[in-house]
Amino acid sequence: MMMMEILSCNGRFQFQNPRRSVLAVVSAHKALFTVLWIIGFSSLFLWQRSSVEGIRIFLWVAWRPPGTALPRLRPVAFNLTDFGGVGDGVTLNTEAFKRAVAAISKFEKRGGAQLNVQPGRWLTAPFNLTSHMTLFLAEGAVILGVEDENLWPLMPPLPSYGYGREHKGPRYGSLIHGQKIVDVVITGHNGTIDGQGKSWWTKFRRRSLNYTRGPLVQFMWSDHINISNITLMNSPFWTLHPYDCKNITISKVTILAPISEAPNTDGIDPDSCENVVIENCYISVGDDGIAIKSGWDQYGIKYGRPSTNIVVRNLLIRSLVSAGISIGSEMSGGVSNVAVENIHIWGSRRGVRIKTAPGRGAYVKNISYHNITLDNVRVGIVIKTDYNEHPDDDFDPHALPIISNITYDGIHGQGVRVPVRIQGSEEIPVQNVTFHDISIGITYKKKHLFQCSFVDGRVIGSIFPVPCENLDRYDEHGRLVMRSSSQNVSDVDYDI
Repeated sequence: MMMMEILSCNGRFQFQNPRRSVLAVVSAHKALFTVLWIIGFSSLFLWQRSSVEGIRIFLWVAWRPPGTALPRLRPVAFNLTDFGGVGDGVTLNTEAFKRAVAAISKFEKRGGAQLNVQPGRWLTAPFNLTSHMTLFLAEGAVILGVEDENLWPLMPPLPSYGYGREHKGPRYGSLIHGQKIVDVVITGHNGTIDGQGKSWWTKFRRRSLNYTRGPLVQFMWSDHINISNITLMNSPFWTLHPYDCKNITISKVTILAPISEAPNTDGIDPDSCENVVIENCYISVGDDGIAIKSGWDQYGIKYGRPSTNIVVRNLLIRSLVSAGISIGSEMSGGVSNVAVENIHIWGSRRGVRIKTAPGRGAYVKNISYHNITLDNVRVGIVIKTDYNEHPDDDFDPHALPIISNITYDGIHGQGVRVPVRIQGSEEIPVQNVTFHDISIGITYKKKHLFQCSFVDGRVIGSIFPVPCENLDRYDEHGRLVMRSSSQNVSDVDYDI
């Protein structure tokens, strides 16, 4: 039976039997079943997708890069109390976390080490993680972000954004931060990381902050990140923000913020990231549940890092003021090869959304949505091409994004006011969109419920509500029934 050292600072060793070897065997069988299911399921898309490149995402999911499947069992573990931590909710534990991380950094050649955060309320200012580290939050453990912004360090602006998202100049760092690190795990028995964001939201609304708010958890230029079995809540700004990272798995994470009066508390924002799996999560926040990004206008175009090979599946999402899953609007490095499947979006303003604008440049292509349930959503499917929010006046209005190869298959729901609103423009037409197996119960009895402008694509089989005139009609066998007379017809109505 495998044993793991628990090493304390006084040199004494203890042993624990983690029983993870059994879990690994069970997980291996589940992984095999998942691979077989994905291979069979991906065949359904072969006849729908005109781009061979779009299939690459399914192959990546079936054969993930080494190290993305299961977190490693570290040979050594510490407790936060070994470094002077006090979990009373009052004592500041920043130095205890820093000492613990410094100790773990010395175990790189031995496979790294684990830091156990025991039950308690551990108040702290922001701190950094290190490579080959597991941060383990026990049941009842809560890491609390200190509310005094003077204790949050300032960082340079993200290079693909030009300056802080809300103010010029520096930005606040994240509560838990990792930069240029590899092989990092944050997990536990559903312990919590709480940013105590209420004071930040209040100061933001009063315009009393001089810098852009920081995320709750942020990784930058990092590789092989695994986050699972924890709760993230009350972030000052975006909750979980991987930036220019590769090989990220986020699984069984609960993300919470008030559904109103908690501005910009996105759930998970992969930003210029490659090879990402987000699965089996519950998200209820004050902005987009998931927002896939890749930089902002001329800064993102210059940085040139796309978000690609991303799978989002098996999520329950609520976003009263925004969308369940968004792509953009900051997408100036490009977004491609995204599969969104088995998603339930409820009590939200919008369901699944792509948003961009002149000045963004780049592309959104090879995106598939499958098995999406919309429950009490104002607008179900959205593509918006005039999201005119810019970092400054130096953007190039002739940098026009390309939107192409978008598939909606198996979209169902009830209580939806406007099921579809695809708003292309003469400058930014929406190209090669496919609708199949759509049945959405509506709450508003008006003619133009399937709204389109400057869009070309197809409807396969019978769908409800009646599709717009811009789309070609095919039967279930892929035979052309009726060609659209014009893709430029516009019946977008923002009054409903």
